[in-house]
Amino acid sequence: MNYNVNENGYYGDFGGAYIPEILHANVENLKNNYLKILGDPSFQKEFNDLMRDYVGRPSPLFLAKRLSEKYGAKIYLKREDLNHTGAHKINNSLGQVLLARRMGKTRIIAETGAGQHGVATATVCALLNMPCFVYMGELDVQRQHLNVQKMEMLGATVVPVYSGNKTLKDATNEAIRDWCCNPEDTYYVIGSTIGPHPYPDMVARLQSVISEEMQKQLLEHEGRDYPDYILACVGGGSNAAGAFYHYLHNEKVQLIEAEAAGKGIDTPYSAATIHLGREGIIHGCRTLIMQTKDGQIEEPYSISAGLDYPGIGPIHAYLSKTNRSTVLAITDDEALEAAFLLTRIEGIIPAMESAHALAALEKLTFKPDDVVVVNLSGRGDKDMETYIANPK
Repeated sequence: MNYNVNENGYYGDFGGAYIPEILHANVENLKNNYLKILGDPSFQKEFNDLMRDYVGRPSPLFLAKRLSEKYGAKIYLKREDLNHTGAHKINNSLGQVLLARRMGKTRIIAETGAGQHGVATATVCALLNMPCFVYMGELDVQRQHLNVQKMEMLGATVVPVYSGNKTLKDATNEAIRDWCCNPEDTYYVIGSTIGPHPYPDMVARLQSVISEEMQKQLLEHEGRDYPDYILACVGGGSNAAGAFYHYLHNEKVQLIEAEAAGKGIDTPYSAATIHLGREGIIHGCRTLIMQTKDGQIEEPYSISAGLDYPGIGPIHAYLSKTNRSTVLAITDDEALEAAFLLTRIEGIIPAMESAHALAALEKLTFKPDDVVVVNLSGRGDKDMETYIANPK
């Protein structure tokens, strides 16, 4: 079975490009050029040089010995938290802003939930001297205030969004409205494997550096280039797409996705889209969406600002539907427990999003020789207020 996007922009029944007419030329131009630009040797050199010298890649693959003892397997952490700006988001932002510049765009917009994609995009725009506007739900502005201050210090304009639930979905709506009003000069840097084709595939390709490095690092550590399990959190799903990318067709590797159950999937306070969603169209693609019987989008909830999205990247909807991935719903309390555990036994404070992937370890049973990689997608600096308010 093929798990990559097809020529029409679909993963099985999921994906496509459902967009207003005013954006058609922009999206078609991107679709017709992104593979040429990403594959161009001069782009590759500029991108790879900056990934090494500016972002700080490769990110380490760390054998967490005490975590391994606790769960009875070899547990490695892919340390995306050590990237410049503190998460995997910089991989995608750097690639897309470089691409936008080559396409002649002069203004960058982005949406952000936890703030990490906003910070990453603002960082690259500062580096490349491009104006940057970041849309962020007003609730997320409050709970991720440190990241707002970083974006503003980097020269970006942060636009609070007061509609809807005032979180990621609403920020994305406003970013798309901006794009519709400024189609000529503006490039929209989408932060996850969501949106109209070719965005889900492009973001996955830019994040695939994670699994590409993992192959080399596992060969060095374990004498083979694949693990038995890869665990990653999913909101829109970019860090998971990157961690899975080079292993999609290796059936020896079990792909484990941790989505945010909030207060529980049997409560009204959840963001477990794969568990609770039905097929529909959101933000330019067909995927699974949390929605009412008459198709109104339900407001998601998670303690994690980066996971409370009512949709899921179409690749993840497809991986779940075909049983290529196993999807686990992780509650706020389970994620908090996992965050405090990692902090106390390995000296690493994870992002609230990454803590959901760590919590999935509790729900799996391993053999002593199993090799397990948890994609530690970000660091916990931005979540300190949440951790202080919820001690475990």
